[in-house]
Amino acid sequence: MELSPYFKSIVEQDRCAVVVCDTKHEIIYMNPAAKTRYEKSGGGALVGKSLLACHGPKSKELIEKVLAWFSADRDNNLVYTYFNEKENKDVYMVALRDEEGRLIGYYEKHEFRSRETMKMYDLPN
Repeated sequence: MELSPYFKSIVEQDRCAVVVCDTKHEIIYMNPAAKTRYEKSGGGALVGKSLLACHGPKSKELIEKVLAWFSADRDNNLVYTYFNEKENKDVYMVALRDEEGRLIGYYEKHEFRSRETMKMYDLPN
């Protein structure tokens, strides 16, 4: 997958896992955080494999349902899928579309609810 250097840098420096799939559920990209997060399942070796292989029957059914909803209308682009209590974060499936609005894939978006613990502008001298 080729991204402009700017977008690639944004995604690769994100602390949250980013896994991008095409409409056939093939994993086409994982950022470094995703490779680390899913290391026990294969990490970067998952690229090129089906995301569905990493899920149970109920999850597969829900993923397929969301993809069908994304396909039904170009305004259908975001679904809240899960709250991870242990990590205090919300998880979403987000549609990816081309310039004409056609569905080309999807990715999983993580949003933490916890307040940042890093000090603001705490730069080393």
